[in-house]
Amino acid sequence: MGRFGVFLFSLMLAGAAQAADAVPEHFERFAPEVHAFAARDRLTARDTKTLFIGSSSIRFWDLPHSFPGLAATNHGFGGATTADVLHYYSDLIAGEHPATVVVYVGENDISEGRAPQTVVGDILGLLRKLKTDLPQSRLIYLSMKPSPARWLLWPKMAEANAAIRAAAGGAGFLYVDVGSALLDAAGLPNGAYFRPDGLHMNAQGYALWNDMIDDLIAPPVERPARSASVS
Repeated sequence: MGRFGVFLFSLMLAGAAQAADAVPEHFERFAPEVHAFAARDRLTARDTKTLFIGSSSIRFWDLPHSFPGLAATNHGFGGATTADVLHYYSDLIAGEHPATVVVYVGENDISEGRAPQTVVGDILGLLRKLKTDLPQSRLIYLSMKPSPARWLLWPKMAEANAAIRAAAGGAGFLYVDVGSALLDAAGLPNGAYFRPDGLHMNAQGYALWNDMIDDLIAPPVERPARSASVS
């Protein structure tokens, strides 16, 4: 191989390396948040009974207030898609042997332009992986929610929700429709349940979700009542 051939070959290798690095670079924005989970979990030193994973709807959930006395671990990170959760999968479940895993993901996938059928395939793939790796855990998938900020995307989310719901029985996970409760009498997102950004839920929205899954998260234990104040 001549000098010019070696030069071209080097360029090809460099291009291939850049292409290989392009995808991991996309995930780097979440690295500090995800890697902080391990340090935080060591500080709490609790035997996780319920593991929550997914996007900001999980991250903003005040689990100690919502489920007092339950050893729940929050591994949600804002802006996460299903691909992001799969990329950091090992970090999210490392050392965990929960009785229940609660998953909320998919909404950001649709927002980023992925087709409903693609999102369904990715989510079912994640749930299958969890089922394989944590066979003793109960899996709960929370449906994608309607929100004022993403209302135009709701038909695609509803399509994906329907397909995931149809697959739930055979795939060994529970599907919980947490979206319908956020709609008003006219079938539109009820602004009373959302923060001013029109995307993330406020305490009233989470109160609805708390009641919907409280009896589903295992194991059954004596837990003190939630305080009357909502923060």
